[in-house]
Amino acid sequence: MDIRYIRLGIMALVAGWISAAAAQTDPLPSWNDGSAKQAIIAFVTDVTREGSADFIPEPERIATFDNDGTLWIEQPIYVQFAFALDRVKALAPQHPEWKNTQPFKAVLEGDMATLAAAGEKGDVEIVAMTHAGMTPAEFQQTVKEWLTTAKHPRFGRRYDELVYQPMLEVIAYMRASGFKTFIVSGGGIEFMRAFAPERYGIPPSQIVGSSIVTTFERRDGRPTLFRLPKVNFVDDGPGKPVGINQHIGLRPVAAFGNSDGDLEMLQWTTDAGKRRLGVIVHHTDAEREYAYDRQSKVGRLDKALDAAALDRWTVIDMKRDWKTVFPAGQEDRGR
Repeated sequence: MDIRYIRLGIMALVAGWISAAAAQTDPLPSWNDGSAKQAIIAFVTDVTREGSADFIPEPERIATFDNDGTLWIEQPIYVQFAFALDRVKALAPQHPEWKNTQPFKAVLEGDMATLAAAGEKGDVEIVAMTHAGMTPAEFQQTVKEWLTTAKHPRFGRRYDELVYQPMLEVIAYMRASGFKTFIVSGGGIEFMRAFAPERYGIPPSQIVGSSIVTTFERRDGRPTLFRLPKVNFVDDGPGKPVGINQHIGLRPVAAFGNSDGDLEMLQWTTDAGKRRLGVIVHHTDAEREYAYDRQSKVGRLDKALDAAALDRWTVIDMKRDWKTVFPAGQEDRGR
């Protein structure tokens, strides 16, 4: 046999070993090589290497992640609002007055124009009424049951299957590097607690979100927590740093978001005079997911996109930076 072919065979075998080893050691295999992937890996590498000028002790390694549009899909409407609309229909027999009361009348009649005209006030009223009247445990069970049957209108998949595979890898990578990962979202804290532990591996104690008033009562002689139809705290925009301070008590060293609702969290995290990481997921892939930013009514990214350039945050271009969007087997169904 010609020695040249033997050498070529050995070279190919070695190249295969190197490629396999690289695949095993790549913490973000669903990412294309580019500036966004490099920035995340460089940050984690530098702040976890003892002796580095940027070293951050493990107890201070706090990373916060928005949920809607950052960890899972948020178009064409927020998942929690889709849940609330379905709850209006399910609870309608118990509330005959809703047939003549807005914004519930609009939901029951499918009058999206009137519902949209109700604005944020109407949305809050719908969420408050449909999320109350039960214990936190009962509410979480209701959410879990809804998630087993509710399907996304475009992809035809369960909402909790439409999580972003590249972001799941970031969470796992940071956790393996000694970071404590938190969800900090405008979504309801009890709503997220129903699925986040299973989908993201983030426990209930590490979820920060909006909440409604909950009271302690004794029912049938037993201590009970009961949810009331009244907003307690909105964990969005300037509320996010407040929520972080109240629930976590430490300033994050890394923050991930996708919209103007994450602006203040990113500013609070990165304006610390030290090595910090601010990341924005920019939805640019209309084929595999959605493309939207400054003009979107859901997940608007306008002021935060401008701030990203000024403050040198990492901006993920979904179309360019991600090899895949959803976990294997859940993609390309919306084409």
